[in-house]
Amino acid sequence: MLRPLDRFDRSQKEEITATASFSPRFFKPGVNRVDAHTAPPIISGNNVTDLQFVTGDLLEQDVEVIVNAWNRNVIPWWLLLPQGVSGAIKRRAGREPFREVGRQGPIPLGGAVVTGAGKLPFKAIIHVAGINLLWRSSEWSVRESVRNALALARERGYRSIALPLIGAGSGGGRSDRVEAWMRDELERIDFAGKVLVVRYRPTQSPA
Repeated sequence: MLRPLDRFDRSQKEEITATASFSPRFFKPGVNRVDAHTAPPIISGNNVTDLQFVTGDLLEQDVEVIVNAWNRNVIPWWLLLPQGVSGAIKRRAGREPFREVGRQGPIPLGGAVVTGAGKLPFKAIIHVAGINLLWRSSEWSVRESVRNALALARERGYRSIALPLIGAGSGGGRSDRVEAWMRDELERIDFAGKVLVVRYRPTQSPA
């Protein structure tokens, strides 16, 4: 179940409140997106068929769909200089996934939207709003991003998915803390398939 607001500090509560008031006006749930208001309920217990934490390159994983740690999608994508996972995706997938996500409009904190994978060999990319309008992540945003990414993958019938450490790096989250939040959340989610959480390590170029 979702954690009560008293588990979070004041700044997180304010962000959640702002997100809730933002959503009804701009955010229209549909088959290509989910947020806290539309995601199926979490089922207690470890119901992920195959959960693995690995070190490597997210874009080299043998899965159907990958997750892009994105933002609230308020600033036009073409004004941003994507870093980390988003930057790697843009370099290798091309611009089309970002054009698609731009057309989705603003995303509530922790929400998820799906686009094509461009030039990458995946069936789709799920973009999650893992950071707030100040470009910072929190436990709530990380957990909601994980929950909604898996809900959207399950809804679309995908059986394997790879996620980065959402909210680490440019989001300001400590990698070990983010990994612990993601592990705990994934152990509460029902997903009949393979889930990889990828700690980033660049692929070594041949000598």
